[in-house]
Amino acid sequence: MNKYYHGVIPPIITPIDKNENVDENGFRTLLNHCVEHGLHGIFVAGSNGETMALTQEQRDNAIRIAISEVGSKVPVMCGVMDTSTRRVIENIKRLEAMGGTCAVITSIFYARHTSQDETIRLFEEVSRNTLCDLMVYNIPMFTNMKLTADTILRIAKIDKVVGVKDSSGDFGEFQKILRVYADNQNFSCLQGSTAISAAAILEGADGYVPSIAPLFPELFVQMYEYAKEKNILKTLELDAIIAETQKILGMSKNATASNKYALSLLGFTDKKVIAPQDCIALEEEKNILRKVEEIRNLLKIKGIIQ
Repeated sequence: MNKYYHGVIPPIITPIDKNENVDENGFRTLLNHCVEHGLHGIFVAGSNGETMALTQEQRDNAIRIAISEVGSKVPVMCGVMDTSTRRVIENIKRLEAMGGTCAVITSIFYARHTSQDETIRLFEEVSRNTLCDLMVYNIPMFTNMKLTADTILRIAKIDKVVGVKDSSGDFGEFQKILRVYADNQNFSCLQGSTAISAAAILEGADGYVPSIAPLFPELFVQMYEYAKEKNILKTLELDAIIAETQKILGMSKNATASNKYALSLLGFTDKKVIAPQDCIALEEEKNILRKVEEIRNLLKIKGIIQ
C-alpha cells in the first residue's frame, strides 16, 4: 500500500504576471493539468517556486491557490522555510488558516550554522506549535547546511514529522534513511535529486520531486510505476529519457528560467521570472524548444504519449 506522500510530486513553479503577482488563472490551470495527468501531489512554495523571491503576501497567495484548487484531490506540501524558528512558526500559522495540512521545512538559512542540533531544535519547537504534518527538506545548496542521515533519523522521531525530501544528492546518506523507513507507513522518503531518483525508488523510496514533470507527466509517472514494480530494465529505459529532460534545465544560466519557459509551452503560464534573476535568451528558447520536441517524439515512439 502506498504511503500518503508518494509518487511524483513536482515542486511547482509560481506563475507571475507583469507586476510579479501570482497569475491565479494560469496557476490553477497548471495545477489541474498536473492532477489530471496522474501526478500524485504538489509541492508549492519551494525553491523552484521562487518562494523567497515572492512577497509574503504573494507566497501566501500561491499556497492558498494550490490548497483550494487541488488540495481535496492530492496531497499539497507547502514550503514554510525561513530564517528563524519564530518566522517558520508564523508561516505555519498562516498555512493553517488557509487549510493547509503539510509544512515543508528546511534548516534555517542566511545564518552562521554551528551544529546539526539547530535543525533538530527547530523541528521540536515547530512540532509543539502546530497540528500540521511536518516534512524535512534537506537542500544544502540553499541553506548551507547539509543534514546528515543521523540528524534526519533523529528528527523523524519528533511528533508530526512524516517524511523527508532529500535534495542533497548524497545517495549513500539517503540509503541510510531508507534502511530504517522504507517499510514504515508513517514516514515517506522522497528523493529530490532527479538524477538518482530511479535508483532511489528501486531501493524503496516512496517517490520523487522532479521540477519538469508537469511537461512530461506520463513519462515521470510511468518510470515511478516501473521502479515500484522493481522492473529494472524498464525503469532504466525511461530514466535515460528523464536524463534528457534534465538537460533542459541547463540550457540557460538560470535553471528556473529554463523551467518556466519549458512549462510555458503548455500554454497555461508565462515564462517570466522574478527580478533581478536573469531571463532566458531567445537562442536558449530555441534550443529548449528543439529539445522538448525531440523528447516528445521519442515518447511517441515509445507509446508513452499519443
